[in-house]
Amino acid sequence: MRYMLIHFFDESTELTGEQHARVESELSAWIDKTTKDGVNLGGARLRPPADASTVRLRHNQVLVSDGPFAETKEQIAGYDLIECTDLDQAIRVASEHPTAWLGSIEVRPVAQA
Repeated sequence: MRYMLIHFFDESTELTGEQHARVESELSAWIDKTTKDGVNLGGARLRPPADASTVRLRHNQVLVSDGPFAETKEQIAGYDLIECTDLDQAIRVASEHPTAWLGSIEVRPVAQA
């Protein structure tokens, strides 16, 4: 079953140079391990919420606004698509992600077509 790991992060959090280097190193190792294990199907970091555009369709008119839809402290920072045997394995994989300590990771099953 496929799961989306949605990474939430408070963009006002500032990492020290040492913390940033640690995350980069551990992230590279996590990607290598989950790819080798056949679990990682891909993922990416997202640009900051300030670079986002929100699109709505109202009365057949396209409305575009700058920034994220919701004004919240934590914003979506990135995602990973994984394939696991069950939710327990997906939670374990998410808990091993090196950025879990920076914010939170929502584990959501992908709907089967």
